Amino acid sequence: MSSKSTLYLAALAPILWGTTYIVLKDFLPPDHPMGMAAWRALPAGLVLWLFSREIPHGIWWLRATILGALNFAIFWTFLFYAAYALPGGVAATLGALQPLMVVFLVRIVLHRRIRPRSFFAASLGAFGIAVLVLTPAATLDPLGILAGIVAAASMALGNVLTRRWTPPVSLVGFVSWQLIAGGLMIAALAAVFEPPMPSFTAQNWLALAYLAGFGTAGAVFLWFRGLATQDTEIISALGLLSPITAVLVGWTFAGETLSPLQIGGAIITLWAVWLAQTKGKNPQPTAEKA
Repeated sequence: MSSKSTLYLAALAPILWGTTYIVLKDFLPPDHPMGMAAWRALPAGLVLWLFSREIPHGIWWLRATILGALNFAIFWTFLFYAAYALPGGVAATLGALQPLMVVFLVRIVLHRRIRPRSFFAASLGAFGIAVLVLTPAATLDPLGILAGIVAAASMALGNVLTRRWTPPVSLVGFVSWQLIAGGLMIAALAAVFEPPMPSFTAQNWLALAYLAGFGTAGAVFLWFRGLATQDTEIISALGLLSPITAVLVGWTFAGETLSPLQIGGAIITLWAVWLAQTKGKNPQPTAEKA
């Protein structure tokens, strides 16, 4: 598959993730962020594992656990909390900090210099998303904001470590390990800190099937395939498509309005995504082998 095709397919992941906020708020039981994250991760991980049937060995038990915690357990727990505590657009915009975090983490973890173009594109993207969603009517709950920042930092570090550690198995197996590890951690936390899950309605089951299937198993596989073959900064910039999608979904289905200023913010963000993709060829870091 060509490099461009891989990028286009990877871009589908944040677009699907951008629909998470309205699905959580309108179609799933409230006040169960960890429980919902566990129901999303474990089924997706188990289905993917059935396709690979690969078991971690040696250091990969630890690495799968670390990546499962960063990419899913910590990320989704705090993301879901932010989605409950904040308007969908505000929660999504905090994820726009992730590409900027990745720029610095690539320097620290992969020992690669900070590229001015990557830094500018990430900063421009964060600015564009702020213009898009931070309207005067936005509710800025402090704990929700903190949760959104922690979620962005967790996924940024997880993505960089994913690029550093080359798995000795198929990508499907690698992704399934992380989803299962992350899902088990979230389920344990939910059992301790959250009330019992209410009975699911048919609508709840359909929403979970969408999140676990398209929004997790499919989207995560496409995202990780992009991380395996492209610069981390390029793939992380695609994450800016998630808050744009969240706002467009809210405008289309939830009756939210879009001002000319917000449309300008969306255009700035798309420019930042394009800028990150056109920064030219650079040497790839040497991945650490098992």
